[in-house]
Amino acid sequence: MSSHPQKQASKTAKILYRPWGLVASILGGLIASKVFHQVWKRVDPQGTDDPPTPLQSEYRLRKILIAALAQGAIYAVVKAAIDRGGARLFEKWTGEWPGD
Repeated sequence: MSSHPQKQASKTAKILYRPWGLVASILGGLIASKVFHQVWKRVDPQGTDDPPTPLQSEYRLRKILIAALAQGAIYAVVKAAIDRGGARLFEKWTGEWPGD
């Protein structure tokens, strides 16, 4: 249980945050993609620039699953960081927390 008080959002704050949240999500996806490609180049330096996809038969399943695991973890971390930062910035500008 958290010792921090839970912040409640008004309906107006939630509506006003939607466009900001959408832009932040798109930006987060672009950043996560760039980060993942840089990480993958270091994980697989002898491979191609692009990570393997499930339908590429020349790669072993193990390599495909490692790429998917790394990609999912990176996307989740970047999304959480951007969502949280965006909510804090919104709160700073408006005085209201945009989430539940």
